[in-house]
Amino acid sequence: MAEWIIDFIQRGGYPGIALLMLLENVFPPIPSELVLPFAGHVAASGRLHPAGVLLSAVAGSMLGALPWYWAGRRLGHGGLQQFAAHHGRLLTLCPEDIDRAQDWFHRHGPSSVGLGRMVPAVRSVISMPAGVGHMPLPRFLLWSALGTAAWNVLLLGLGYALQSRYEQAQETIEWITRGVVALLVVGYLWRVIRFRAR
Repeated sequence: MAEWIIDFIQRGGYPGIALLMLLENVFPPIPSELVLPFAGHVAASGRLHPAGVLLSAVAGSMLGALPWYWAGRRLGHGGLQQFAAHHGRLLTLCPEDIDRAQDWFHRHGPSSVGLGRMVPAVRSVISMPAGVGHMPLPRFLLWSALGTAAWNVLLLGLGYALQSRYEQAQETIEWITRGVVALLVVGYLWRVIRFRAR
């Protein structure tokens, strides 16, 4: 799995990283917690420039956040709850998730967008209450970019530091990667089952 992710990043380059990050925000196939450390590893090897990796990761994340922002702006809180109730099963998005994101936004204001972009469970949904509250788009983009960049720098830095130790720990990293993916798949299926039960 680790080799597949690294190979995809090497072949796809900056657009490939942006695509993975966009998809991770709309519907997380592979989380940024796996993608970005390996992107940092590729950058440390000299195949990609670290600044280019960071910019493409932030750009992909921002593009992935915009559909949720516009959905919130267009549908409003009630419309998002109805959407989650009728179509949220595959996204494991329920009306309670909308309420929690809305409460978070009301408590912390615009800075909640930046903070939320650094929290895995909140990263995508925090864009919706910003849209519901008609947060000005430039301000939304600014706070989103700040939070996303901070999170991405941390994960890319871990991968950059990993590069010198990758060969020695390759087998261990592979098993950890498989374990993380397995946990994510099981967690996703469990949320789908629980969603259906509700």
